[in-house]
Amino acid sequence: MKYFKPWKILKGHSDIIHSVKFSSNSKKIISSSLDGTIRIWDITLGINIQILKGHLQWINDAEFSLDETMIISCSNDKSIILWDTKSGKKIKKFEGHTNSVTCSKFIYNGKNILSGSLDHTIKIWDIKSGKEIKTLQGHSGGINDIQFSSNEQYIVSSSNDNTIGIWNIKTSEKIHTLKGHSGYVTKSTFSNDDHLIISCSSDRTIRIWNVLTGKELQRFGDHTDVVNGAFFFPNRQTIVSCSLDKSIRLWDIQFGITTQILKGHSRGLTGLAISSNGNIIASSSNDGTIRLWRPL
Repeated sequence: MKYFKPWKILKGHSDIIHSVKFSSNSKKIISSSLDGTIRIWDITLGINIQILKGHLQWINDAEFSLDETMIISCSNDKSIILWDTKSGKKIKKFEGHTNSVTCSKFIYNGKNILSGSLDHTIKIWDIKSGKEIKTLQGHSGGINDIQFSSNEQYIVSSSNDNTIGIWNIKTSEKIHTLKGHSGYVTKSTFSNDDHLIISCSSDRTIRIWNVLTGKELQRFGDHTDVVNGAFFFPNRQTIVSCSLDKSIRLWDIQFGITTQILKGHSRGLTGLAISSNGNIIASSSNDGTIRLWRPL
């Protein structure tokens, strides 16, 4: 069981930060904000090393490609932009969603892009042509988040309709609809072995589900406001979560209890990320800062 302490505070955004993600080698962080910028940070130096501008409205999500040569971002301007990391210039713009695009991800070694939107749809795009390949429909509310399994065969979607969808990417079929949350679902993620899904919601709970059966296995409920992020640590014995209640919580899965509460942000937390080795937690907040946490 690891215990964490405050390490660094990254300042530069002038408004709420929506998302924070690590690069594949965990040496950099990419963040997206209501201030209309995407920022890249050097973790060791603790400084902002690059700013990308190009979206017309606030930015909801941004991430590096696996080799870090490209960046994908999405915005309330209904578009997705592909960027060249080195030059910071736009490579391509993807348009087709009819409402805010809340999440975008690289898939299949950066050959395709997945996106989710408040228009209730998930879209798959071809990077080379810039064209939409397929649209997945099945939610009755906006999509807040999409993640894919480690074998890249399945998608898990989190929706404002209070449900979680599990999809077969190739067939576009919705395999399971996970029901149980009493509020909108903010995020859902597969475990490393793809056997479990962890989800969090405006109902202030975190839940663990069996992917095969679609059954809820466990529930955690100590947060006092909307939970905006929940992830398994690489060892799958610990969960980390963040909430608008201004706290990060670490949980012991076996005993179902909170083992540590991390506080420091002056306003609610919007997102979390864990480095690949599990030794750094990054958190984003409505206070416009990113905080880094490392083991005691």
